[in-house]
Amino acid sequence: MMNQFRSGDAILTDWREAAGRFETTVGAAVLGQARAIRLLTIALFARGHVLLEGDVGVGKTTLLRAVARAVGGAYARVEGTVDMMPTDLVYHTYLAEDGRPRVEPGPVLRQSEDLSIFFFNEINRARPQVHALLLRLMAERTLTAFNREYRFPNLQVFADRNRVEREETFELPAAARDRFLMEIGLEAPRDAEARRALVFDPRFHDTDALIAGLDGDVLDHAALAGIAAAIQHGIQASPAIEAYVIGLWEALVRPAQAGIRLPGLDMEGLVQGGASPRGVAFLVRAARVRAWLEGRDWMVPEDVRAVFPEVMAHRVFLEPIYELRRAAIMPELCRAVFEIVPAP
Repeated sequence: MMNQFRSGDAILTDWREAAGRFETTVGAAVLGQARAIRLLTIALFARGHVLLEGDVGVGKTTLLRAVARAVGGAYARVEGTVDMMPTDLVYHTYLAEDGRPRVEPGPVLRQSEDLSIFFFNEINRARPQVHALLLRLMAERTLTAFNREYRFPNLQVFADRNRVEREETFELPAAARDRFLMEIGLEAPRDAEARRALVFDPRFHDTDALIAGLDGDVLDHAALAGIAAAIQHGIQASPAIEAYVIGLWEALVRPAQAGIRLPGLDMEGLVQGGASPRGVAFLVRAARVRAWLEGRDWMVPEDVRAVFPEVMAHRVFLEPIYELRRAAIMPELCRAVFEIVPAP
């Protein structure tokens, strides 16, 4: 537990050191994913939800389990299935040995209001009705059940989805995607030594033992919200940075007017909508945390660029004829935005 009687700057310094230990702990379980781990750390201290996307077997579940272990607090996990109903998150019924029906709390309510990490595996296999309930949980951190309202002040939702399989899946609606602070793509590590270790080192073949061997409760999950607020108030953005962020936003949603040209694309009809003021506010939140992790109390352009694709790209909705090419188009569009908008 951090010493709350120390000065605010000293407490934030302590927490920055704890964040470094957190990244080291998670990195011991998931090799070659330093960028993804840094982004997840930013999301934790920005108090945002995260969606991971990647191929099968690249370590999405292991990464999120390692995060849950290091953060501490109550943890719940569900597997998305095509027959899942919203009530499955809240309660489940069964026949007891005496033949009478019983009702027990589901995964969200089982840990009550101490729930810290809620992991939704393969979220795109769940129906839109389930997404709707999850949306309220993410947006308000509350849930109504059994004639009372439950509050989850420490809750952060982490979800993953398979990039390859599209059969029996349901695309997340725009409102649900916008509630995720970040959408992080995960690929197999390219470093040769990391690849060798993942394939030949038996330690990485038993995920349960691997996670159990990590240090737990590296961060005080109950204090994260207060520290997150202190970071947001302590990291300053100059007028030049404010203008830079607005310029990036304008260029992203109106690329043709900004003068951006990408081969083979109709720039006038490329972007259908998205990237709301809420999304840009999330961008600033994440950039402030990145500045704090770098040991500064002011933002620089690199803080914004470092989180821009993961925070903003999934909030931009392309015309239907381009949606299937999103994975290729959005990185190019983000790069073009950086090139067209001058940094201060």
